[in-house]
Amino acid sequence: MTIPSIMIKDVPKEDRPRERLLKLGSSHLSNQELLAILLGTGTKEESVMTLSQRILMHFEGLKLLKDATIEELMAIKGIGEAKGVLMLAAIEVGKRMNQYKPNDRYVIRSPEDGADYVMEEMRNLNQEHFVVLFLNTKNQIIHNQTIFIGSLNASIVHPREVYREAVKRSAASIICAHNHPSGDPTPSQEDIHVTRRLVESGKMIGIELLDHLIIGDRKFVSLKEKGYL
Repeated sequence: MTIPSIMIKDVPKEDRPRERLLKLGSSHLSNQELLAILLGTGTKEESVMTLSQRILMHFEGLKLLKDATIEELMAIKGIGEAKGVLMLAAIEVGKRMNQYKPNDRYVIRSPEDGADYVMEEMRNLNQEHFVVLFLNTKNQIIHNQTIFIGSLNASIVHPREVYREAVKRSAASIICAHNHPSGDPTPSQEDIHVTRRLVESGKMIGIELLDHLIIGDRKFVSLKEKGYL
């Protein structure tokens, strides 16, 4: 498929991406326009807008672009090392901003609070990650840590690993969270079984499991709300 190329100089000034950003703000620009501003220039054969559109088509939008490597980017005609490095740097800044947590300790008051804390970091992971949030007596997060990576099952999710870290951190309670790479947070029987093991182990040592959250793509399930805790 050939994408018609309109050179940026042929576009009315008020319709160019940079001018539109200055006038309307970045939130009003399309992904293609934002990428065009980042790239700066196109090639002799095509405009920066056409190049941006072709990149987005190649990666099926932003979801695959966020995991692109420098080799994948440079394999695209019109993307040299300089443009590829600039794109990777911008992608990484975006990831870090999404993961940034303020210095003030985050307070968990509801399952939504816990899900909001981990959602952006966990929702697009390609493998299951089992994360534990360690809380103090005020339900503030004092530490968070990935304990396991891989399919969740009782043979690898050892309560001793979870609660060893909780004791080390002097945590009053914990919240567990793991993601479903499929994007569907519906709990499996194994999820329920692991949760019940963790609840019983927590009771024995006096550290309460407040919830187990299953993270999907922008949605989650609280096993506490489902009645499994």
